[in-house]
Amino acid sequence: MQEGSHSFTVTAVLPVIESFNFAKEIRKQTSGMAIPQLLFSHWETIDIDPFWVPTTEEEYLLFGAKADTENRALNYVNQVRRRKGLPVDEKIVEYAEKQRTLTRNK
Repeated sequence: MQEGSHSFTVTAVLPVIESFNFAKEIRKQTSGMAIPQLLFSHWETIDIDPFWVPTTEEEYLLFGAKADTENRALNYVNQVRRRKGLPVDEKIVEYAEKQRTLTRNK
């Protein structure tokens, strides 16, 4: 905070993929009182394999057969594919039998 003013300066590193719609969202949440200024800082690789699946017995015990934990790299790949109109490898309906109504209406 600067002396004699009501403004704050926040410096942060934000991945580019997460910066889309950031300005609109921050203005919406603060009713237009916050004004973000985004500048490119640097490139950095993510050390996560987006297509990783458990292979060893220890990995199966830790993560399970599906590895349900969130994979940040795969999320980024899918977001870019959706934005560019490319096909995304994900299921639309996972458990269809749970969405079906079995009782008859009278």
